[in-house]
Amino acid sequence: MKGIIFNLLEEVVTQDHGADTWDALLESAGVHGAYTCLGSYSDEEMTKLVTAASQMLKIPPEDVLSWFGRRSMSVLSQQYPIFFREHKSTRPFLLTLNGVIHAEVRKLYPGADVPTFEFDNSAEDVLLMTYRSPKKLCALAHGFIEGASSHYEETVLFEQTMCMHRGDDRCVFRITFS
Repeated sequence: MKGIIFNLLEEVVTQDHGADTWDALLESAGVHGAYTCLGSYSDEEMTKLVTAASQMLKIPPEDVLSWFGRRSMSVLSQQYPIFFREHKSTRPFLLTLNGVIHAEVRKLYPGADVPTFEFDNSAEDVLLMTYRSPKKLCALAHGFIEGASSHYEETVLFEQTMCMHRGDDRCVFRITFS
């Protein structure tokens, strides 16, 4: 996993809970915490951080990941405004994930292992979004989607109809726009 994700986690934890909480999280997780944006780190380190946060907050790990995704979007929109300002709403933004955003991520961070998405955009008010990644971070993707809807000041109804954590070969999100 690229260091940029760890840097993003540090930023949102520090913004919301303070630098002491970040330090306590690193200590509890038993990780070093010196992440560079271009560095590559084991997925296990992120798992340790999420597990430690889950234990500290007494909430499930998937809730930690969803919170992280939701909070990260405001930071990402400030750091990479070009990805956001070309869209007026969440739906067209999401449709750029594979072709624009993740393509740029791969350029900026060589070796980045990003998820792939498939879209069924045939219904006007519903987007079916398939998520595939060996990392199985669908809860993080869920948070990113909710964070994007907050950025665009929209309300979305999110339903996960399939999930790799339940034995499915992919995750499918049904996103209804109101």
